[in-house]
Amino acid sequence: MKKYAYPRSEKLKQDKDFALLFKKGKWRTAGAVRLVFTSSDEVQKPKVGVSASKKLFKRSIDRNRAKRLLRAVYRHHKEAFAQKFGSQTLAMLFWISPELPPNYQTVEADFLKLL
Repeated sequence: MKKYAYPRSEKLKQDKDFALLFKKGKWRTAGAVRLVFTSSDEVQKPKVGVSASKKLFKRSIDRNRAKRLLRAVYRHHKEAFAQKFGSQTLAMLFWISPELPPNYQTVEADFLKLL
């Protein structure tokens, strides 16, 4: 398996996982990155989803870029993420600034502040 893979088994996709996350989750914010997370005994690997608001980014190309950068940061730092939040974590990453992330390094710096 590739070191920086983001396989389907790590993606947050089920409605029950989203409901649990937003009902019992804790919020953390650093810079323009917001993280909602909770632990669950049903999860074997960390499951992570990403989001960028349509309210903040009207154009889909901008939302997709923000989400692509969030996924890339998670993939490159997933070991540190698992050490900080545990291996049985449901999490959702949000880009909360109305400005488009200028580059990968900006998103990475905000993500590392969360860790």
